[in-house]
Amino acid sequence: MPRSPETKRSYKRLPKGPNGGIELLLIQSVDNLGHAGDIVEVKPGFANNYLIPNAMATIASEHHKRMVEKHRAKIQAQAQARLAGRREIAAKLAEESVTIESKANEEGVLYGSVGVNDIVDHLRGKNYTINSENVIIDGQIKEHGLFTVTVHLHQDVDDVELKVWVVPPTGE
Repeated sequence: MPRSPETKRSYKRLPKGPNGGIELLLIQSVDNLGHAGDIVEVKPGFANNYLIPNAMATIASEHHKRMVEKHRAKIQAQAQARLAGRREIAAKLAEESVTIESKANEEGVLYGSVGVNDIVDHLRGKNYTINSENVIIDGQIKEHGLFTVTVHLHQDVDDVELKVWVVPPTGE
């Protein structure tokens, strides 16, 4: 039985992209196609049979395109502000050093060790917003002395070499 004109799918009603496909706004990431928020152009069958019924995409109307652009501009402004903040922290850290007091035995081997968390806690005490993932250290520090650790704040900011002094506690 043939479909009536009202129920028949008509690809002519859907907005066409520059290459003749249908422009869609992805609601969620789709492998080999794009990420959520991307506007992509696909063939009508793929849109009508897979993406739209599975709520993975919606038709990219002019309203949706404007909303996506506003959202991207907002996210980009936030990213620029975050990058500027990270650059400011890097400039301050370049002139900073960390002194950690720790007990050691007669051979100079520390009771325990100084690790990333100790360095991060010390920096947080000086009001730096640093996570343990930002500090890169070659193993544990197990003796007194001067050590250099790397602080990676952002992919677009140069890494900072931070000097860490491990000294005996005062009064020892």
